[in-house]
Amino acid sequence: MAKKERTPMPKGYWPIWTTVALDLVGFGIVAPILGRYAERFGASGLQVGLMFASFSVAQMFFAPILGRISDKVGRKPVIVFSLIGTAVGSFITGAAGALWVLFLGRLIDGASGASIAVAQGAVADISPPDQRARLMGLLGAAFGVGFVVGPALGGLAALGGPHVPFYVAGTIAAINAVAAIIRLPETKPDTSHITEKSERGKALSPALQRFALVGFLSMLGFAGFEATFSLWGEKQFGFTEGSASLVFVFVGITLVGVQGGLIGPLTLRLGSRKMLRLGLSLVAIGLLLLSVASTWAVMFIALFLLSVGQGVSAPSGSALVAELAPVDRRGEALGYQQSTAAFGRVAGPVLAGALFDHVGLGAPFFVSGLLICAAVASVWDITRTRVAHAQ
Repeated sequence: MAKKERTPMPKGYWPIWTTVALDLVGFGIVAPILGRYAERFGASGLQVGLMFASFSVAQMFFAPILGRISDKVGRKPVIVFSLIGTAVGSFITGAAGALWVLFLGRLIDGASGASIAVAQGAVADISPPDQRARLMGLLGAAFGVGFVVGPALGGLAALGGPHVPFYVAGTIAAINAVAAIIRLPETKPDTSHITEKSERGKALSPALQRFALVGFLSMLGFAGFEATFSLWGEKQFGFTEGSASLVFVFVGITLVGVQGGLIGPLTLRLGSRKMLRLGLSLVAIGLLLLSVASTWAVMFIALFLLSVGQGVSAPSGSALVAELAPVDRRGEALGYQQSTAAFGRVAGPVLAGALFDHVGLGAPFFVSGLLICAAVASVWDITRTRVAHAQ
């Protein structure tokens, strides 16, 4: 039998991927050290939490706006503008002399980070439908690269002083913006022929609203898991900070492996609709199993199921949103999905923390698992058959 040739990447894909990866390297530099940096300005634990939340709040509001703008003026100028905004936010944070300036820097950075949906839109523009989930998955793997390389660079930069990592992150974003101007292709399809208002689809049709709800529920559950896992591990297994970090490394490597290697062939075999249902179901099973885990073996089985499910469901959901959205509203539709996920990142840790304190150790995982089950149920019917764009 002749060896099957691997489908080549669409022209322009790798410049988009490297742009996102470098952007997330900058985020990875800042995220682990921001809390300690804020303490230098007298920030309390609550203020540090609000500072992290402010990033997601800004992203929640600006993701649909940037997506809508990219549908009108193009993906490239929005991505370049956002990279410049990230650079400005990082430089402001590094030069901060007061706590409110740190909040300003985070808000600017969060609003600029909403461009991830625009990058997803660019990938959707150039992807054949049967390759969309694979390419979205590879874009998701860029997150893993950013969170592996970023903290390492941040730790080295911090040796030069507490402000240095933020200047390094800002410099990377600025260089990335220049590189994007030179290398990034414009991918927005020509929609000039769509002139009648009646021909224009909705960025939040009933089907897309349900996918936005799935984005919220799945991120609400996963963010709650991330926020309380270390606390749970300390009580249940005697985790130290180091051992909890190693577990997250395991989760991250599994995510990158699934999104970088497995999502493509699995999607070709099963399709994005089945993959979304399968992925969400695995996340739910993993969380429910984790809520009752009392041995290391059960814990790692639960974490493996959770990681594989998250790695499968996230790109499959984005691919389906890109497929169902009207071509002239694709960026906005993906922006709404990112917006609801950002809201989940804000609400998830709060809900999980309250459940951990007042209900029980495994309660955050159990409730999160039930939320993911609700997400599966909400899209079960519309992922069984093809859905018209205008639905």
